Amino acid sequence: MRAIRGATTVKENQAEEIYAATDELFRQILRENELTDPERLVSVIITATPDLNAAFPARAIRECEGFQLLPVMGMVETDVPGAPAKCIRLMVHAQIERQLADVKHVYLNDAAKLRPDLARKRDEA
Repeated sequence: MRAIRGATTVKENQAEEIYAATDELFRQILRENELTDPERLVSVIITATPDLNAAFPARAIRECEGFQLLPVMGMVETDVPGAPAKCIRLMVHAQIERQLADVKHVYLNDAAKLRPDLARKRDEA
């Protein structure tokens, strides 16, 4: 089993924007790690910065075809000064046969600042 990290940001604290960004991030993580079978996923932990309270990001994952029964838990991210605002982070736990170095983490929009080492690695692939 591996944990796959990802993060993205939104411009506004609006439900539809939160759902769209979460959906985009989740699907990108699935694509880049070749996770087409929902049965290979174990769970997803989601955090959102305190400035995102218009919606539960988990709803976007629960509405993905085939993932309605996937355990998803949402939490509030620690409010650290200088950290990216309006940020959604995912940790997807999946049954995959990959070495740690071969797991593809996904950082989109302003969240690429969180892990530029992984964002660059993804862009070069």
